[in-house]
Amino acid sequence: MSKVEDFEELRPLLFSIAYRILGSVSEAEDAVQETWLRFDGSATRPTSTRAFLSAAVTRISIDVLRSARARREEYVGPWFPEPLLSDPYQDPARSVELADSVSMAALLLLERLSPLERAVFLLREVFGFGFDEVAAAVGRSEAACRQLLVRARRHMEAGRPRFTADGQERQVLATRFFDALKDGDVGGLQQLLAANVELVGDGGGKAPQLAKAVMGAENVARLLGTVFPWLLRIDVTFEQHEVNGQPGAIFRDRDGKVLHTLALEVLDGQIRSIRTVLNPDKLGHLGPVADAWAVDREVKLARRQRN
Repeated sequence: MSKVEDFEELRPLLFSIAYRILGSVSEAEDAVQETWLRFDGSATRPTSTRAFLSAAVTRISIDVLRSARARREEYVGPWFPEPLLSDPYQDPARSVELADSVSMAALLLLERLSPLERAVFLLREVFGFGFDEVAAAVGRSEAACRQLLVRARRHMEAGRPRFTADGQERQVLATRFFDALKDGDVGGLQQLLAANVELVGDGGGKAPQLAKAVMGAENVARLLGTVFPWLLRIDVTFEQHEVNGQPGAIFRDRDGKVLHTLALEVLDGQIRSIRTVLNPDKLGHLGPVADAWAVDREVKLARRQRN
């Protein structure tokens, strides 16, 4: 095969590695493009194209992550990964690991790791690379990689819930949630929420958002049951869609532009967290982005007129 054909065959894997390291669709795409430039510019063909490209995209992503972390320390409000609607890389033998690792909850746990720990954990635990491949990718000895993996596992296991819902249970619960949301059914919403549920939004200071997380089933249900009917009254629509492998939805303004995404985390038959991404900088890969401030003003105007 030609270089282009070799690269395109591996592009889904490269993007999936980069996205999990970076938590950003746009930065992952840039890392993949830089990987292509390095591959195209190499004078000789590597013995293993997969090993060469995986190592290249990993090292590029680690470098980007190190600089991105400084920016995230100055980020306004909670930081969430850019929403991913579908993972281009599929491996039936590792489907569980791949699905779990792309969830918002898992990506936020990965933020606790150092860039090297994050890369080693992902390559070994999620993508099933051998320690020799992991070592070559991150430029460390196999012994050092084993130590990095032990530390990474400890951090990840400490933050993971012990029980998760199966896919069908999640979808049934999500359908009930969005039906209640559409109807403004506060009681129906509250029944679906865990007692300690939290509602958190990532606006990055560039979109209207809550000043802080809303905690507790009663508070979250009341807020959702009050706000979303008003959005629907001004022709905001939503479509259920998996977001980072979890049940969620994409909300759009009356012109069909993306307003925000919403992802549900389900545990033991209840919704334990609701995460929304409103920052327009994180939504552009999904299509034209709505003016969230204009939507907010329209909702406030509609409420004043109604009152």
